[in-house]
Amino acid sequence: MIEAGNTATIEFTTDEQATAIALGSGDLPVLGTPKVLALVEEASVAAIEGLTAEIETTVGSHVEIAHLAPTPIGGTVIATATVVAAKGRRVDFEITVTEDDKIVARANHVRYVVNRESFMESLRT
Repeated sequence: MIEAGNTATIEFTTDEQATAIALGSGDLPVLGTPKVLALVEEASVAAIEGLTAEIETTVGSHVEIAHLAPTPIGGTVIATATVVAAKGRRVDFEITVTEDDKIVARANHVRYVVNRESFMESLRT
């Protein structure tokens, strides 16, 4: 059961493929915001892994993110996602991304529990 307090942590070491240059989000060799967003979603998914029925999954629907500090190539960030509310099919998360004692990013993320088959079927209509 998905409940407030469920949490997970993802660790990532910045490489050249995750830079703003490589991701097209800037021209500096630092962790790009698109990768920070991907870490936010990855940590959120991990926080509820195994807590839905086998025929279900979750899909992201909304993210508010503040990318607050740069991370160089070789820098390791940790994204920690915590469920702050779960009501019906909606799950709300707060995520903090840190590098050592520095806050790199903060985010709020909403995911919805969906039936895998029904969701994919909606693509055909």
